[in-house]
Order: sequence, then C-alpha cells, then structure tokens
Amino acid sequence: MHRIEPAKLRPGVSLDDVQDHSHDDATASDDRLIRGKALILWDPKSPTPKKRDAIDTDQITPAADCVSESLETLDERWKAGSFRYLMPDFRARVHGGETFVIAGDRFAIGSSREMSPAGLKGVAEEVGLQMVVVCGHNMGDIFRRNAFNLGLHVVQSPDAVADAEDGDELTFDPVTRQIANVTRGKTYDPVPLSPKEEEIRRSGGIFDVGRREFRRSVETAPSIEWADPDSARGMTTTEQIIWAHRVDKDREAGDLKPGATLRVYADLLPASDGTAPFSIHTFNQITGGNTIHPRQAAIANDHFVFTGSAIDDKQTSIGKEFARIQGLEKPYYATPGDGIFHFYFPEQGLVMPGQFIPGADSHSRAYGAYGAVGIGVGSTTLGFGWATGYIYVTLAKARRVVFDGRLQPWVSGKDIVLELLRRWGAKQSQGMSVELVDAGMQLPIAYRNTIANMMAEAEALNGIFAPDETTYEWYRQKGVVTLPYPRISPGADARYEIDERIDLTDVRPMIAKPFSPGNAFPAEEVARERITFDKAMIGSCTNGSYDDLLQAALVLRAARGKGVKKVDREFRIFPGSGGVGRQIERPDARLDGESIADVFRSVGGQIRQSWCGPCFGQGEDALTAGQRAITSFNRNWQNRMGLGGEGYLASPAVVAASALVGYMAPPSELGLTWDPEKFGV
Repeated sequence: MHRIEPAKLRPGVSLDDVQDHSHDDATASDDRLIRGKALILWDPKSPTPKKRDAIDTDQITPAADCVSESLETLDERWKAGSFRYLMPDFRARVHGGETFVIAGDRFAIGSSREMSPAGLKGVAEEVGLQMVVVCGHNMGDIFRRNAFNLGLHVVQSPDAVADAEDGDELTFDPVTRQIANVTRGKTYDPVPLSPKEEEIRRSGGIFDVGRREFRRSVETAPSIEWADPDSARGMTTTEQIIWAHRVDKDREAGDLKPGATLRVYADLLPASDGTAPFSIHTFNQITGGNTIHPRQAAIANDHFVFTGSAIDDKQTSIGKEFARIQGLEKPYYATPGDGIFHFYFPEQGLVMPGQFIPGADSHSRAYGAYGAVGIGVGSTTLGFGWATGYIYVTLAKARRVVFDGRLQPWVSGKDIVLELLRRWGAKQSQGMSVELVDAGMQLPIAYRNTIANMMAEAEALNGIFAPDETTYEWYRQKGVVTLPYPRISPGADARYEIDERIDLTDVRPMIAKPFSPGNAFPAEEVARERITFDKAMIGSCTNGSYDDLLQAALVLRAARGKGVKKVDREFRIFPGSGGVGRQIERPDARLDGESIADVFRSVGGQIRQSWCGPCFGQGEDALTAGQRAITSFNRNWQNRMGLGGEGYLASPAVVAASALVGYMAPPSELGLTWDPEKFGV
C-alpha cells in the first residue's frame, strides 16, 4: 500500500552530506521603489471602458508555449508566448516601460502552469525591469502562490484597477506592497497576505525557504495524527485531513482558521510531463540534486505526447531522464498511453480516502471524489514538496453544497456541475474549500469525479465528498479492503461561510456554450437552436472513466435500434487511462455482449490514445480556426481546444446523442425514453 515515507538518501550519501542552511540569512530583497506605466488589459466586448475579467492562464501562456527544450532553457518559450494572442505586442510594450499589468477580477484563473508567472517575470527582467501585476477581486489562487514562490509582484486592489488609465505612471513599494498612481495622485493598500506568505515573499522565495528547511525535513520522519473527536466536531472534512497532516504538531485546533498558513505533509505529489521540468529544477535547486530521492513523487506523460513534435519530445524527455536517475517506475512513472494522471493514479491505488494530494495540475481537485483533499499547485510548490515532503497551504473559507432530491433522466455528474457553475455565476466559489454532500447516495464515483474535478473551473481550493459507503464499495470492487486512514466525515459543528442546497429534481441535461463552463443552458433549449458542429469528442480527465464511456455507448446502441446508425461528423473518444482503453474492448453484458469500443466504432467513432489531446489544444484533433466542437471536456475558454475554435461542454450521453443527431441535443432528441435499468450507471 502506498504510504508517506521518510526521506530516502541516495546511495553513498549520509546525513552528514546534507548541508544545513537553516541559519542562513534570507536573500536580501530589493526594496527600491518600482516605477512603471500602466499596461491595461481592456475588455473589447464591454460597451463602456472596462478592465477585462476572468483572464485565464491559457490566455497568458498558450499550451504550445508551455514547453522547455532543457532545464537550462526552461523559460525561453514561456517568455515568447506571454499574451501571444491576447496582446501580441505585450513583450515590446513591457520593454518600453509598461510594467504594471492591470486587469479586472479573477485574473489568472485556471491551470497550474507556472510558465505564466515565470514568463511574465522573465519578460521584464530580460531588459532589467520588474513587473507588477495589479488586479481586482479573486486572483487565481495557484497563480498567486506561484508568483510569491518566484518573486513576481502581484497585488489585488479593485480601487487601483478602477482608477487606472492608459499611460498612468505607477509605483509599487516592495516593503509595504502599497501602490501609488502618480498620475491620479492616489495611493492604495492591497489585500493583505498571511504572515507566512509575506515571509516567503520577503525571504527570497521558495528556493531559499526550501534550502533553509531541507536538512530538518530530512531528519524528521512524517507522522499523521488525527484530531480527537471533540476537535473534529468543529472541522470540515478538508480541515480534518489538513490537520492530521500538519507538520507542526504544536499547532492548536483553534489555529485552523481561514487565512492561516500551515506546513502540510503530502501523501502523493504528482506532476504531468508539462509541469515536471520546472518541478525538477526546483527540487535540484533545493536539494543539490544528488542527496535524496524525490519524496512522494509521481509523473504522468499525458500532455505533450502523441503530437509528433520534436520540441514536445524534448519536453517529455526531461521527466523521463529524471525518472531514470531517481528510479521512478510504474505506477509512479506513467509512460505515454498509460493514462491521464487523474484517472491513472487512482486506478493504480495511489489515491486513498483521507489523503492530502497537491498535484501540479489544476484538475488534481478530482481526488476529492475519493475522499481525499486534492488541490492544484504550481511546479515550484511541487518541487519544494519533493524536497521536503510537505508544502505550505493557506486555509480557505469553507462552503457546503448538499445534493438532494431525485436524480432526473439523463442527468449525470457533468450536468450537475455545469448547473452549479451556472448558479455561481461570475463569482464562482470565491476560492473556498467546498464540502460536497451526496445526501441521497445517488452519485457514483464517476459522477463525483466529474464534480470534484471541475472545482478547478469553479475556482475552488478543492472540493471533497467525505468518504462514505459509495467510496468504500468502489475500493472493494478493486480488491482494496485495507485503507491507510480512519473513516472521517464533516463535523456536526463545522463552520461554512455559505451553506447551499442543490435539488437534483430541478437539474436537467446541460450544455455550456463558449467561453465559460458556467455559461450553461438546458440541453433541450439548446437543441431548439439547431447548433451544428464539426467534431464530437468524449473523454478527458473529467469524463473518461469506463462508466462515462458506457453511458455514451448505451445511448448510441439504443439509437441504432431506432435506425440512427451513423454519425456524420468527426467522432473521437479518449479513454481516461490505458486501463480504461483496454477495458472498453471487452464484451459488456449491458451491451448484450458487445464492447463499448465496438459500439463507438459501429457508428463511425474512433478510439484515440489516453491523453489530454484536444482538451489541451494539442494533437491532430485540436480545433482549428472557425471549427466548433461539442465535448465532454472541462474547459471551453477562448482558444482552449485550439486557436480560433469554439468548444461546448456536455455529458458523454449528450455528446453521443448530438453526434448522431448532427446538432447539439440531449438523448431525448433521438426519441429515446429514459429507463434507469437500461441507461443508468
């Protein structure tokens, strides 16, 4: 069974060889006032002048620029790709002195790609300047943490954003973080940091902090201590897991408050082939690269594979060589085709209830489906964890969502989460930790995976279903009867900033239109618009499980019985893992002995390798300019599925029905009548 292990020294290395930097002085920070001009990201669609909201990391650093040819040239493409399509002259403007990037609310939401803050910082530094990012409310939390780690100045000040105009002269005080608009004669105090975040920011960034803590982390064996019943009564499920995994055991339960920053041991620290190189660089910088093996490390090749690109091959070769040197083997090192890591690692038994799993991919929140705390982190945080065994976590406020009522025909986890995102609107989760409650025990693990996974799009710290009988039955079916941690559930007196209820009786099949997962509408309404498309695609880490693909196959097979036998659009299927890909080739009794793969092929579908592919805008199936697709993916932001393409989001059943109908529609459009025995999962 996978467990947290103490640091493992490399052969020939003793503890005496591990240098002690705990008493080193912090790297002297540059306290000089930073001066520059405003570079404003305006919203071109607003009828009145308005700073652009919800700029996601795909817009800051397009997928094709998230690559490195070597550890020595990590950031070359990151710098070149900064705002490549959103502001093509960005680099030139920064070099000309426009170093204060001004944006609206929810800046840098989305992925864990640390290429974004690193690229922005590097663009200014290559001409001897410093960049300051100023935005409104709810900056993307992963980006914010990455920026502190790297030394990129980021501040949240809605008033400063509202007042700024093109050409304004601005200053930033690195000591107080105060912003001044010299042109307007105004000063602004930004949203404050936690004391530990401020310490990291002022003490040289994550590399220096890691070096100072490294020796002690090697000497100390991790221990997990769960809260006593009285203390647990006041904690959410997430808080109980974080509390049990705290490094500093002298902390008191009363310290567990929103805004507090704790050091927390990690059970697993997974990276993708995209985020691994910078994690490796961070690990080497902290440890020297030859003292210990990376702790709790795992790498999956799922982003930059099957493209035929030489630079992508160089990207993946960095992680491959690191795995060879460090002795990482399956299941901790997943080769191309093994799977997308949010399916592969749970499938391999590395994800268990009660675990704390920071993953260098934003959809690591998916582990909440299994009763674990999964959060997205950047590469430097992950590399720090590989070195020390723990990471720094700032606690968020909690909110609870209770799903009750009766699940309706054709409704799956995708429909539920799209409806939730629609209701939350522009504010989304407000960065909170979300306690997800299946009150009626109607949601199988496949549905829970979709909902927890898309807490990334909800901009939540994490989302978690406390482990229950559905969870434990899933493990029993896999032959796992012994689990590492005790059963836990949210405390009766746990505090929630927002407590809400979703009546599943009111949820219908949904379709999200561009360019937001929250821009969702009932599929029956969308069907009346007769929206056609070029491609239909099922899979991704959000909807690539066996049960997801089975649900689509059941729709296709039933439609065949009504004479609808072929799709007239490109239809592609991406299994969530290689294991799922093999499983769908086997006969299934629900399909009267046909396999899921045979059903897909019978209507003209093609089974692809298990990887992120077009969900990440990569490979031969990515959209091109003017193309439109209906997919079971998780993000439909601008350019996400391919430059100039339009992505729509729906459940596997809705995508399958649409593929046959030829326009976006639910299965009922095929004349199918819901039968839970026939179509239910």
